Amino acid sequence: MALTVPLAVLALVALVAPGLGAAPGCDYPAHRWCSSRDTAVACQVESRCPLLPRPAAAPVELSLYYESLCPACREFLVLKLFPTWLLLPEEMLNITLVPYGNAQERNVSGKLDFQCQHGPEECLGNMMEACLMHEAQNFSTYFAVIFCLESGSSVTKNLEACLQIYAPEVDIGRISACVQGDTGVALMHHNAQLTEALDPPHQYVPWITINGKHTDELQAQAEASLLGLVCHLYQGEKPEVCGGSKAPKIPPGCRR
Repeated sequence: MALTVPLAVLALVALVAPGLGAAPGCDYPAHRWCSSRDTAVACQVESRCPLLPRPAAAPVELSLYYESLCPACREFLVLKLFPTWLLLPEEMLNITLVPYGNAQERNVSGKLDFQCQHGPEECLGNMMEACLMHEAQNFSTYFAVIFCLESGSSVTKNLEACLQIYAPEVDIGRISACVQGDTGVALMHHNAQLTEALDPPHQYVPWITINGKHTDELQAQAEASLLGLVCHLYQGEKPEVCGGSKAPKIPPGCRR
């Protein structure tokens, strides 16, 4: 009569068979080698533990280099970036906002001065949003306020109203002090450095990098279907919303 051996026993035999044992120095008994990923790593038997949970996938990293008054920037942020962020789980997409764009930084009598493509009001809007990010710190908080500013009638005149709706806990006085003081200048200088360090150099805004890279293809895909692009690139388990997405292209960016 044939001998029937339980599968669990066969698996254990395979683990402890000559030449297939755990790594030297593994202090765990064989029946615990697959009890957790840390244990499997310590005993160098990950490949023989198929039921271990997969490590969490890294989020897709998206950086948006933009100007507060650029029409194409506002449209991308309001109609593509913000809705995509709302639809996806937090762990799928990590966003960095850099308000500066095609601005120019000058040293005037020892003080930094900024000139912006759409005039002084845009410089004010850029600095307001940079100071908002600095003061609020929490991305979910300041992104909602920036969405409110960029989707409204005036980026520079609606801060108080947007804070009341989306972030009443943020002190508008601290943001104003930042804008009017040295902190705001330092934040804009930092954004200038980030923008100038882009490789390849930016040629227009919005300028989008995905996982630290910018190509014409990635830019076009992000503008055509940001949700679809993020869903495609994310390596972890994907939500139902990733079943497919198509969207019209946004207007050409603000070139230098």
